[in-house]
Amino acid sequence: MNKNKKNSKKHLKSKFYECGGAGVSRNRFYCSKCGPGVFLAEHKDRLTCGYCGYTKWK
Repeated sequence: MNKNKKNSKKHLKSKFYECGGAGVSRNRFYCSKCGPGVFLAEHKDRLTCGYCGYTKWK
């Protein structure tokens, strides 16, 4: 296994939104402390904000 190879998985902001006929819908939740624009990361058992550390359990 090559340890110098970077992870090819990239997180694109465009995947957090979905365009439809009525407008734009958001696929992820916002952080309730940081406000709109800061999305929560989805884990198996929780949602976590990477900016402030807020955690919401599923």
